[in-house]
Amino acid sequence: MPDSQVALVTGASRGIGRATSLALAEAGFDVVVAARTVTGSEVHNYGSSRDRPLERAMPGSLEETAEAIRERGQRAAVVRLDLLDRGSVEEAAKAASEAFGQIDLLVNNAVYQGPGTMDPVLELELDHVETIYRANVVHQLLLVQRLMPAMVERGNGTIINVVSAAGMSDPGLPPDAGGWGFAYGSSKAALIRMSGCLLAEHRGSGVRFFNMEPGLILTESMKAQGLDEALIKEYGGAPPIVPAAVIRWLATAAEAEAWNGKVLHAQPHAKELALVPGWPPAG
Repeated sequence: MPDSQVALVTGASRGIGRATSLALAEAGFDVVVAARTVTGSEVHNYGSSRDRPLERAMPGSLEETAEAIRERGQRAAVVRLDLLDRGSVEEAAKAASEAFGQIDLLVNNAVYQGPGTMDPVLELELDHVETIYRANVVHQLLLVQRLMPAMVERGNGTIINVVSAAGMSDPGLPPDAGGWGFAYGSSKAALIRMSGCLLAEHRGSGVRFFNMEPGLILTESMKAQGLDEALIKEYGGAPPIVPAAVIRWLATAAEAEAWNGKVLHAQPHAKELALVPGWPPAG
């Protein structure tokens, strides 16, 4: 048995995933960090529309996140994960399980970033829709299928899916004016259904299942695409440390049991419990 509980956090090179990895390390978890950006030099297309490609490297890397975890006194392991590649997902699940002997907490945070997420319905390319579902639904399911059986066998574990309000409500604006696209929103709606189904099928197993809805979070990729100002004006926003604090709470607080199989909205919850000192700022 590991001395510490072990978490696997996907999409951990930046944003919510990085902040969550550090919050869990501060709570005593060893952390396996996974994403497709290992060194920070990798170039990917982050453009959300087919007409607006954004080929570039982004700030942040798994290596940087892992070093920050070690600075907090916990062990870290780096695993490359490409949600578009089934072989990569299989290999990542195996490597994560072997890194420190087991996975006690899976945080499904990684999400597809690329063409199709913000395209209007009548302009969607079906290949893009299939790609989005493969990354945001099918391969999230695959990670659960590979990692959860060991949790059930031990009688203990936690799975947290990072979902989105885009999967629960209609946009107030079209995609190019601060709303969201159908393909992205519907993929997150599908992911939301997983936790309740898992609870119905594994009630009493000792494994808990949560949906965490972060609200609008100001990320590096959002800023790079120039989307932050329009979205902030329409919906407000918070830094990544806010949903990270809520994920830490779900993973460690006995009171979190009340949210098993449900959706927890991070920003009002963090505010109500004062989970992030100084947030929201006065005024």
